[in-house]
Parts: sequence; C-alpha cells; structure tokens
Amino acid sequence: MSRFSAKQRLVMTFTFFSMFFGAGNLIFPPFVGAQAGSATVPAAIGFIVSAVGLPILGVLAVTFSGGFDSLAKRVSPGFARLLGVAIILTIGPCFAIPRTATTSFEMMVVPLISDGGRAGAQLAYSLVFFILSFLFAQHPEKLSKVLGRFMGPLLILLIAALFAACLIHGIGTPADPSGDYRGNQLTRGFLDGYQTMDLLAALYFGIVISANIRAQRIDDERQVQLETAYAGLGTGVLLILIYGALSYVGTVSGAITRIDPATDTGATVLTNLTSSLFGTGGTVFLGVVFVIACLNVCTGLICTCATYFRTTFPTVMGHRVGYRTWQVAFTVFSFIVSNAGLSLIIKVSVPVLSALYPISIVLVLLALTHRILGSRFVRVYPWTVTLVGVTAFAGCVASLASVFGGSLPWLDSALTLLPMQKYHLGWVVPAVIGMFCGVADSLIRGERGNVSGEPGESGELGEPGEPVRNGKSGKSQEARS
Repeated sequence: MSRFSAKQRLVMTFTFFSMFFGAGNLIFPPFVGAQAGSATVPAAIGFIVSAVGLPILGVLAVTFSGGFDSLAKRVSPGFARLLGVAIILTIGPCFAIPRTATTSFEMMVVPLISDGGRAGAQLAYSLVFFILSFLFAQHPEKLSKVLGRFMGPLLILLIAALFAACLIHGIGTPADPSGDYRGNQLTRGFLDGYQTMDLLAALYFGIVISANIRAQRIDDERQVQLETAYAGLGTGVLLILIYGALSYVGTVSGAITRIDPATDTGATVLTNLTSSLFGTGGTVFLGVVFVIACLNVCTGLICTCATYFRTTFPTVMGHRVGYRTWQVAFTVFSFIVSNAGLSLIIKVSVPVLSALYPISIVLVLLALTHRILGSRFVRVYPWTVTLVGVTAFAGCVASLASVFGGSLPWLDSALTLLPMQKYHLGWVVPAVIGMFCGVADSLIRGERGNVSGEPGESGELGEPGEPVRNGKSGKSQEARS
C-alpha cells in the first residue's frame, strides 16, 4: 500500500485528535471568551494560533527529525535530557495530573456544596480520585478500552449541545473585557493557549503518529510525512471549530454571569452556563462527564510519567527504582499539589509554561527550517536555544516571584529592556540574535554540515562533510491533560 484511502485518513485524524483533546482543553477556551467578552474574536484567534497551530507544527517537526531525542540532541545530549524531564514533569505531576483532580472537583462537587465545606470536600475528593487513578493505572489498557471508545465522541456531543443552546439563547450584551483581556487581546489569547500544554505533548506525539502510519504498511518516508501532515491538518480543523465554539460559549456565559478573573476558572464559566440553561441536572451531568474523562486522563499520565522515569532513571542514588515506585511517588505528589486548588495551579503554571514554550517554539522552527539553516550551520541550535532559554528562565523567575507576592526589581528592570517584553514576547529578539551568532560561530569554527547533516546519535556536532545518523526515539505513550 502506497497511500491511505480517505477513510483511513479520517480514522487517523480522529486518532490524532483524541491524543490532544482532553478535559483540560474544554475549560480554557470558555475562560478566554468569558474574560474577553466583546473582544472574543481577536482573543480566540490568538488562542487558536498557539493552541492549534504550534502543536501541529510540533508534530511535523518531530516527524521530520526522527523523534524528540534526535531533535533535542541537535542542541546537546544534556539539553535533550533536561528538556525531556521538564516536559514530563509539566504535563505530569507538577501541573497536568493535579489539574485533572481539581478540574473535575470544580465541575462536579463545587456547585453542590457551600463554600464553608470546600476545603474538606476537596481533600476527601482528591484522596478518592487519586486512589482510583492509581488502581486503574495498574491495568490502564482495561480502562482505555472501555472509556477511550466513547469519551471523545461524548465530549464533542457535549460541546455541540452547549454551543447549540448558546446559539438559541443568544449573547445579549457581551461583557466588557476584563482581567488580563482588558487590552492586547490577541497576544493574551496566544499566551493563554500555552495552558493546553499541547505543544509540549506534541514533541512526543509526532513519533507516535508516524509509527502508527508506518504500521499501516506505509514505508515510504515522504508518504509517511505526507500522511502525518494530512492527519495534522484534519486535527487542526477539528480543534479550530471546537475552540471557536467554546470561546462563543464562554462569551455567552460571561454575559449571563460575570466572573472574577482572579479567582474563577474555565470550570466556573461552564458550571455557570449549565446551571443557568439546564439547571442542577445539567450541571451534574457535565460534572459526571468531567470526572470520567479526568480519571481516564490521569491514569494515562501516571503510566506515562512512571514509564519515562523508570526508563530514564532506573537507579537513584545507587538504588534501583521500579515502575511501581515511580507510580506511587507521582500519585502522592499530585495529590498534595491538587489540594492547592485549580486557580493557584493555573497561576503557577503560567510562568513555567512561559519558560518552556519559547524554547519549544524555537526548537520546532529550527527543525522545520533545518535543511536551509541548521544542517548547514550546526551551531545555530545551541546558540538560539541558549539565548532564548536564558531569557525565558529569567522571565519565569520574575513571574513566579510576583505570583507568590514578591518582586525582583532588578530583574524586572532588566527584562523591560527587551523589545516586545510588554507583550511577553521578549524572547523573540534573543532568538534572532542567537540564530546569527550560531551562523557566525559555525563559519568561524569551520563546522559546516551538508543539507542532510545533523548531530549524530551521540548528540555531538559532526565534522564538516561527515555523514550523519538520525537517532530514533524510544516508544512514547500518550500524555494529555
């Protein structure tokens, strides 16, 4: 077989879509719409660019590069390990796994209890939630076989029902932009698209999708890349339609019940809407769907993180650490973090994602331009990623200090010197400078690659004219939030 039929491409598109779309993706677009109000259109466009465009480009970049490890080692082997661990911790126990518990709690339990009993209820709920997740993680294939077949379609039907109800109800008078969306709605939407974490996940998904395509007897590399592009394009269209619909849902909800951007979340936006349009029964149904979806996602994430760390760190301080031990560690840690509450988890995740995303973006762009830039000037990768990484890390530290009520005036002053920093895009100019420095450094060192050249499996830069071997990444598992 040399190429897919239309039906096979459709199946691969929905497979691709199911890897990206989880319960977390359901709460952020409505929050954008509720805050942006009358300025929802530019805000949604910015959100879609980063939440849809960047992940699809990420999948293509990883596919063309032969896997995440092969791509990241173009900077250095140490960087590949460091970025891999940072991504897994981010889409795992630090943010995404705790968020599954807090999101489902906000959707299912909060509308049914008084504020006075919230802390105790959250502790009890998260304890039960993570015990079940840990037990399911012992046999994840059983849960996935049952839930994986209908959770995706059920979520899409739920979104369609909410959208239809909002169309019938109408917006009325949209709320004025509030919170971070009082100005620069396009840029703010772009930055909030980071919250889906899909670009980080895409760096692992690309090799999985291409492997699935090869399993269908597609062995021509150009055709594999073409079919990956088709699946990515189809997934992008689905996500654009869904995010557009959810942004409209958020606008309607915000017009019905005003929210406080400082304390409310996308879960609040959805529960406000369902309570107003469908009553308590609709809110309970939405909550049940979220609990099931989040349990499924949490189970997969625990398995993914435990597998990655068992493979990457089989021993710690001279002691062998097995898969089950990593599972226990991530489950307990996630349980503790989840009781900080959804709002705080999101606030803390923003600075961290603002550090990881610029690094991931430039890595993807370098991969997509590899034939005309990185393969010829091998120092472009380390220079560009280093300058962007330093800038992004400095911004992360300054933002975290602000989240916890502190400040670093000297660092804030230094960051304001960067062009476009007021739009949180201060890393762009360092990226351009890094690219030119990499080209100049390659010329000075005489380290010039050929059009197909790249770092070898050891991650070291090859000598001029030396043939280069692509390393293949290991088996990846699905990781969604």
